[in-house]
Amino acid sequence: MKTTYTRRRFLGTAAATGAATLAAPSLLSAQGAPLRVGTYGGFFEDSFKAHIFPGFTEETGIEVESIAVPTGETWLVQIKNAARARTAPADVSLMAGTPRAEGAKQKVFKAIDASKIPNLSNLPDSFKESYDDGGLYGVGGVSWYITLCTNSEVIPEAPTSWSALWDSQYEGQIGLLGLATNSFMLEVTATTYFDGTDILSTKEGIEEVFAKLSEVVPNVRLWYKDEGSFQQALQQGEIPMGQYYHDVAGLAAADGFPVVSTFPEEGGILDSGYWVVPEYSEADENIAAFINYMSKPETQATLARNVGTAPVIDPSLTDLSDDELAAVSSTGDPIIPRYDIYGEHGAFISDRWSQMIAG
Repeated sequence: MKTTYTRRRFLGTAAATGAATLAAPSLLSAQGAPLRVGTYGGFFEDSFKAHIFPGFTEETGIEVESIAVPTGETWLVQIKNAARARTAPADVSLMAGTPRAEGAKQKVFKAIDASKIPNLSNLPDSFKESYDDGGLYGVGGVSWYITLCTNSEVIPEAPTSWSALWDSQYEGQIGLLGLATNSFMLEVTATTYFDGTDILSTKEGIEEVFAKLSEVVPNVRLWYKDEGSFQQALQQGEIPMGQYYHDVAGLAAADGFPVVSTFPEEGGILDSGYWVVPEYSEADENIAAFINYMSKPETQATLARNVGTAPVIDPSLTDLSDDELAAVSSTGDPIIPRYDIYGEHGAFISDRWSQMIAG
């Protein structure tokens, strides 16, 4: 088995980790400095700069400074380091599940005034995260699916269950994401073989799921952390099956590659980025205006069409066609990552993953 160690590249483009760039600096907001918005780098950030930020500026008069941020723990570390100096590296930014849960635990995110975001009503409660005292600290921004993907020239009939990953006929033919915290294979295993993810609430349950998950190891040829390496192998049929991002698989198919993305009967994995506000951000009014704009049906439809993300609002509120929705999402119940277990049992899960799965 081969393991590669580069962070996920969104839609095939490497995510940047640092420098900020200005988006269309033609006017300044009435409040002064531009609003510093952190999004994942590469294609993702480019699409925001081309299709989202200009519309926000036109509607509100608030200029945007775009900041490319990492998808994982690195960005949380930067936010915490900045907080020690009583500063914020961005005014508002996207943050994925595991680091978001850890940041909330450490209270490094500022509470958001929900009363200033009327479009918040478009989001289900599952996309609103609050502290124990009721303070809102996270608002759903974008979602994406991880599905079971196959090369149709090698596997003409795509499997319809995650259980295919355990099938001995695919020995040495599978590619899976290389970390417990981004593959969510514990959740996939629990849903497929243990009637759901409740079993992951205890260490004993996690151990039981790891034992079942370890049975997939002989079938895995590549535990990947470089999205591009698996995409190329999948397209060429070198590794004809594995878990992959539904949006990127769709782009590969549109480009003529024999790639099929299947939502398994147990559900695709639904991961999401939420808008969070670092503790010492001071642009409260502009932040509220931005999150309100991002929660509009029109904006969520624009994201689906141009960034490839699934709406975080009820799709019926948008004007997306059935085909457009199918390109980015599924109507079936998804597998929702158990972000909480990676905070509570993070070291234990990491050790077991290295010892039993992708060491």
